[in-house]
Amino acid sequence: MKKFVGIAIIAALGLINQTCTSHSEEINVTVSGRQLLLNGKDYEIKGICYHPVPRGKETRSFDRLEGDLELMQEAGINTIRLYAPVPEREILEQVHQAGLKIIMGFGYNQGGTFDMLSGTFIDYVGQFKDHPAILMWELGNEYNYHPEWFEDNIDNWYTALNNAAEQIHNRDPNRPVSTAHGEIPDPTILEACPAIDIWGMNVYRWDDPESIFSEWEKISGKPMYLSEAGADSYMTVADRGYAQGPNEKAQADATEKILEEVFRNREVCSGVALFSFLDGIWKAGHPDRQDPGGMAPNSTGVPYDGTPNEEYWGILDIDRNKKEAFYVVKEIYHPN
Repeated sequence: MKKFVGIAIIAALGLINQTCTSHSEEINVTVSGRQLLLNGKDYEIKGICYHPVPRGKETRSFDRLEGDLELMQEAGINTIRLYAPVPEREILEQVHQAGLKIIMGFGYNQGGTFDMLSGTFIDYVGQFKDHPAILMWELGNEYNYHPEWFEDNIDNWYTALNNAAEQIHNRDPNRPVSTAHGEIPDPTILEACPAIDIWGMNVYRWDDPESIFSEWEKISGKPMYLSEAGADSYMTVADRGYAQGPNEKAQADATEKILEEVFRNREVCSGVALFSFLDGIWKAGHPDRQDPGGMAPNSTGVPYDGTPNEEYWGILDIDRNKKEAFYVVKEIYHPN
């Protein structure tokens, strides 16, 4: 789904906390063929997209991180996908101590704060390239849907993307670089971005993403993962036996089918970052209440009504109450 990670989100977090917490663990993340390897062992992403915006606010806050990490551990989540850098080292430490990894995302234009346009993203990489919480670096999120951000020429984005990936490789040779592409990139895009090591794809193909794996296999030998997939818990219309209105059953059923398909294709797919951990009640209306509606590009494949209700995507509601989909994730990510 489209994310509105703007200047205020990062600016509100302040500058990098220079306090150094010692840790001795060294990690090396590489790719080998279609595999993502952590210290030489196959790493399967059992991930979640995480952008915790409190009720009544429009910018993220990690005030409830400790409890959120406990819930992630319960669900068997091993990887958090973030849409913007985390300046506070103590937050990275908390994630590391909980045994989780981070896919750390950078935006193109974030007002000069750790973004690609200003080049300050590389300062963040240099600051935290040795931190064991970070699994890999990721550039952009569905930017291929927005040529208007690049002088109406999306090739400008792919040039910037490849250049940024090369800079990261030079600064941090121990981690791969990914991007979150809206749907599958075509071969000309792959050719334009040889520095991207693993392709993330935001894929909404109803409750069955299976076809994307065979499509990817035909055009690339690199690793891929689903950087977003999932379903919302609101039915705009009654359909397929699911009642109109809030509907956790519809979300749970779709989530189960999607995740099962991902892990049936382990030979091609390195995992998934399910969208998302929390309902984002700031997206479609007043941030104090949950509203149906919202907009996301190219999202008619959302089960089971073809409509992305942007405030209903969490496997938890805004108060951290577990939805039915939470238990589906727990069963599949962390089977007994």
